[in-house]
Amino acid sequence: MTNIRRSLVINFFSSTGATIVQFIVSLLLARMLSPAEIGVFSMTVVFVNIAHIFRDFGVGTYLQREPELTEERMRAAIGVMFTTSWLIAVALFFASGAISGWFDEPAMLPVMQVLAIGFIFIPFGSITHSMLTREFAAGKQAIVNVVGTATFAVTCLGLAALGFGTMSMAWANLANIIACAIAYVPLRPKILPWLPSFRKWRHVMHFGVGSLLSNCLGSINNALPDILLGKLGNATLVGLFSRASSTVSIFAYVAGSTVNYGSLSYISQAHYRNEPLGPLINRATSLLTGVGWTALALTYVFSKEIIVTLYGEKWLPAVPAIDALLLASAVGMMFNYTSTALAAIGRPYLSATPIVAMLATRIVFGYVLFKGDIESFSWSICLATLIAAPVMIYQHYAYLGHRFSTMLVALWPSTAVALICLAAALMFKAILPASLPPMAVLLILALPLASVWYVALRLTGHPLSAELHHVANGLKARLA
Repeated sequence: MTNIRRSLVINFFSSTGATIVQFIVSLLLARMLSPAEIGVFSMTVVFVNIAHIFRDFGVGTYLQREPELTEERMRAAIGVMFTTSWLIAVALFFASGAISGWFDEPAMLPVMQVLAIGFIFIPFGSITHSMLTREFAAGKQAIVNVVGTATFAVTCLGLAALGFGTMSMAWANLANIIACAIAYVPLRPKILPWLPSFRKWRHVMHFGVGSLLSNCLGSINNALPDILLGKLGNATLVGLFSRASSTVSIFAYVAGSTVNYGSLSYISQAHYRNEPLGPLINRATSLLTGVGWTALALTYVFSKEIIVTLYGEKWLPAVPAIDALLLASAVGMMFNYTSTALAAIGRPYLSATPIVAMLATRIVFGYVLFKGDIESFSWSICLATLIAAPVMIYQHYAYLGHRFSTMLVALWPSTAVALICLAAALMFKAILPASLPPMAVLLILALPLASVWYVALRLTGHPLSAELHHVANGLKARLA
């Protein structure tokens, strides 16, 4: 547990630093590029994200979960990874013309071709990344994170300043992949072989097929809003919706990597020790919502201030979509570890069931409820998320031996903390003069609201307060 806490702390600072840099890049790009240019990249990258699922073929999950990872199995995993990645690179490159033609958006063609080239280089680093995650070697991964983030930021902003438009993001993505692949070379675990093999490929493929099904559907489900809105609306609406989604996902950007870091390996080990997974899921979800739900509540109060501060006033039309996306995100956070737990018990394909329900309802509600604006479209996304929740509740009970009622009990402190912070934010905002600039409002209230959050954690006896004290004491001891 000490090693995991140390890795989580390292990963948090590493991912937070990278997120801050990427956030700054996105802010600058929002002022350097038009909503249509950003919308074109968003429409293109959703297909690339779907292709990533086929490229990985569950190999990364397999390497983190497999209890006995022999040399033959590692070589087989390498062989499968390189084969699928290079096949996807070729397929995506030659399909780019048809996809851009379907959207009647010629600017998508060169973007997708450059992103397809990246699939050639991804396997050189992804195998090492999965092995380091299995070993909780967050320090080594942090080095690569710094290299990749710096390469992306310099390339993206430099090309955008030179007038490359949408292509600046595409070339920066390729540069990031190549830089990370090179940085991973000296950090490879000694047990990881260099040469691929196909002798044990059936063992890898058996697990990969189940993982591929759920991951593919999940990627399609995540990509569907941009695809559907791009077809029903236009690139400008896609750009606005992407900024609304980004605003709601600020917490996920900052803490997403840390929240899920090593969770698959840790839950798998608990499963092999025949430990009940319910208490583990309850505690992890409680720690997550203790921060996440408060972040969503504050986003609800300061949505306009955040949009103007981060992206500028021209992005204010994105605000109406935020409320529905906040509710969907709050519900989704309760089931953040569901797919991970199902993969840990060797049944990753079960994650596909709620995704299918959500996917179907998103399409139906998207067509039925869309009124030409992003607010109606965002509520269709929210309703689809609510419909999928009962399916996941059943899966917790039937396959994980976990009663949802115990989770509700475990999450009441997170609910109380979020409501206390919501009330405090509304009160503080009402007190401040309306003439204050949005950035000033956020800066003035940051420390008071952080103090309210900490006091609320202590008052409710939230388990997150004990974890914060543990980390703080560990840092003090290391400094001493």
